[in-house]
Amino acid sequence: MELQSIAEQAGRDLETASAQDVLRWAVETFGDRFVIASSMGDGLLASLAASVASGVDVLFLDTGYHFAETIGTRDAVAQVYDVNVRTMLPLLTVAEQDAAHGERLYERDPNVCCALRKVEPLARGLEPYTAWASGIRRDEASTRRDIGVVEWDATRAMVKVNPIARWTQSDVDAYVEANGVLVNPLAYDGYPSIGCAPCTRRVAPGEDPRAGRWAGSSKTECGLHA
Repeated sequence: MELQSIAEQAGRDLETASAQDVLRWAVETFGDRFVIASSMGDGLLASLAASVASGVDVLFLDTGYHFAETIGTRDAVAQVYDVNVRTMLPLLTVAEQDAAHGERLYERDPNVCCALRKVEPLARGLEPYTAWASGIRRDEASTRRDIGVVEWDATRAMVKVNPIARWTQSDVDAYVEANGVLVNPLAYDGYPSIGCAPCTRRVAPGEDPRAGRWAGSSKTECGLHA
């Protein structure tokens, strides 16, 4: 209950704080028990974290289905920023999953595929930590409209930090430009939201930025933030 109280109080106290101050609070409060999860759509969170502390852990989930550009962005982030990138792999390789569940599981049951290749690896990756951060924002989807800058992750019994929860896409773009932040090349090629290659398509002008994720299905979240 103590951690939950800390999260809820920080959520109130830091609601209007800068992203850097939110991350600074997290590092000072949890030390090496704090980790950032990044899908490597860009190096924004790594850049923000490195600006307030050195050697913050950054967790990347390598699903085995990522675009080559995403893997390249992960490697570049590890080289450019003063962070410690950790890569988590699913328990099954793609070939092993195909053998156990049939090929193209992502088409037949994307929820199970995400559970195997994202949700479970994240759970293992978060085991050494007390608090974790993500780059989700309130303006990205209706399912994220009410997230706090700091909140209690009841599913994992951890403190969850969303330092850019209040940012808009314009805020992101301005920070990226002002600080020369590394960006996944796909972001400039019609992919404003980047997931696994089989489940992500280009977005047409005027479409919702997340319209390219699991297109043609009712699925809107992979389960990491649900």
